[in-house]
Amino acid sequence: MGSFMRVLVTGGAGFIGSNFVEMALTDQFQAISSVLVLDKLTYAGKLSNLDSVTHNPNFEFIQGDICDVELVDKLVANIDAIINFAAESHVDRSIENSSEFIRTNVLGTQVLLDAAKKHGVIKFVQVSTDEVYGSILEGSWDENEPLLPNSPYSASKAAADLLARSYFVTHGLNVSITRCSNNFGPKQDLEKLIPNFINKLNQGKKVPVYGDGLNVRDWLYVDDHCQGIYLTLTKGLAGEIYNIGGGTELTNLELTRILIKIFQKDEDFIDYVPDRLGHDRRYSVNCSKIENLGYTSSKHFERNLMTTVSWYKDILDVKS
Repeated sequence: MGSFMRVLVTGGAGFIGSNFVEMALTDQFQAISSVLVLDKLTYAGKLSNLDSVTHNPNFEFIQGDICDVELVDKLVANIDAIINFAAESHVDRSIENSSEFIRTNVLGTQVLLDAAKKHGVIKFVQVSTDEVYGSILEGSWDENEPLLPNSPYSASKAAADLLARSYFVTHGLNVSITRCSNNFGPKQDLEKLIPNFINKLNQGKKVPVYGDGLNVRDWLYVDDHCQGIYLTLTKGLAGEIYNIGGGTELTNLELTRILIKIFQKDEDFIDYVPDRLGHDRRYSVNCSKIENLGYTSSKHFERNLMTTVSWYKDILDVKS
């Protein structure tokens, strides 16, 4: 696929979106010539995440909501491709109150899809999560697995995936869906596990571990995820789903111990707390499909984790 004149990145001031935009505007993604970011700037979206590209002539930022039909219609009229990162994404929040998750993750996706269909957008990438598959005790999911989401958050993402697929089947829209494992890296909100633990350990506080701590997650460095999304944008087939994983499976307890060791703390800093409701035991994705497009994860988990820890320590030490 040739050069895109202009890509709309929704949720581009958030964690993964801002890393993607930064990579796109530093010539790491050659097919993207300019980026328009639409972000509501809720608690997880920060304009400061885009500081490095603010003065780039190929960058434009609009503060707004993907559920705003008129605004989205106006923006998409001049767009070649859409990458939809915009989402409410915290499982615990979705358990307490799911309404905002349904609004943003489902209705917002529908608004974007309608605008893409109306204006003949060349490509639409729906960024999703492996949590739509539910929980898997052994083996790994491929893209043909049934969707069995267990939290209101993952249910809202599954609904958006199905909606996106339906626009390919019904309207012939060139939609591809990506499903990633657990991301980590710079710019992630402090509520998420790794930044949360870095923040607490940096202050000499204990870190909370749900239940027995044996829930398993596959950790994916954010730059690797962005590479996978770019490959899906440029090489992904219409109507297809692509799993993106990091290839580093750890129990939450193993990850906690690695972080504690980095901060030269001992096991006394682990605070076992009651388990999360509907807590999925293990996620694991088979990435062979996207590897056929040229994807490889960096496989340097501890080095990427140290990079992440250093980034947060710099930020947190400035604040304190």
